[in-house]
Formats: sequence, structure tokens, C-alpha cells
Amino acid sequence: MKRNENLIPLSRDHHFGLLCCWKVNQGLKKGISYDRIKTYINFFWKERLKHHFDVEDFVFAPVEKDENFVKMENEHLEIEALITQINTSSDSNLLRQFAQVLEKHIRFEERELFPNLEQSLTEDELNQIGLKFEEIETKGDYDYPDMFWKN
Repeated sequence: MKRNENLIPLSRDHHFGLLCCWKVNQGLKKGISYDRIKTYINFFWKERLKHHFDVEDFVFAPVEKDENFVKMENEHLEIEALITQINTSSDSNLLRQFAQVLEKHIRFEERELFPNLEQSLTEDELNQIGLKFEEIETKGDYDYPDMFWKN
């Protein structure tokens, strides 16, 4: 099913989230140090993921909250808590868990939350979500200097 044009900016962001998961997993497979991967996760959080979560909160604010939204919000909190744990630990299982939880969260939004919105919201409501995107500065792609996933 084709994604409604008003939700495409979030789906585009999800691409970068899946790429982050892939990079973390590649780094783990290659035995890259915990600190290098942790630094990347913090960079990704600061430069893209936190902003993405804030955007979702903003554009979906007028939408009636159901169990899918509760799940989305809980997963946002879980991911943020994982980042806090990563910053106070050296357990590489947390890095793996971060990549798994983020990928699962993105798949949930793409496969369940967004299709549900496309079915339940009117075209006008979806257009209002699209207009809200125009009020927000979106993050472009970025260059991260340490390409540890290629080593």
C-alpha cells in the first residue's frame, strides 16, 4: 500500500533509523569498541532521533489517542531509557538491544500505526498533519565522521 503523502516525512526519517540500526549491528559484528558505537548512538539521538520523536508528538497532538499511540509513546520512552543505560554502562548487549528495539519500533509505526491512521483519519485530518510538517524544521542527512561500520 502506498504511504499517504502527509506521512512520508516520517517514513523518510524511518529510513535513517533503520540505517542507524544496521550501522550499530555492523559495528558489533566487526568488534568495534563500545565507546565508538556509543558515541554514534548519542550523535544519532541528538541529531535525528530525539527530533523525530518530538515531531511525532507535535504532528499527532490533535489525533485521538488509542492503544497504538500509547504503544508508540511507551516505545519512545524505552528507547530513551536504553540510551541512558548505554551511557552508564559498557555492556555491548545494550547496543544490540538498542538496535533491536529501534528497528522493532520503526516496523510497528510503518506496519501498524501509519496504516491505521490512513484508514481511520479523514483526508482533511491527514492534510492537517501534513500542514504541521511545514511548521517544523526537518533534519536533513548528516555526515558522521567515524564510519566504524565500514572498518
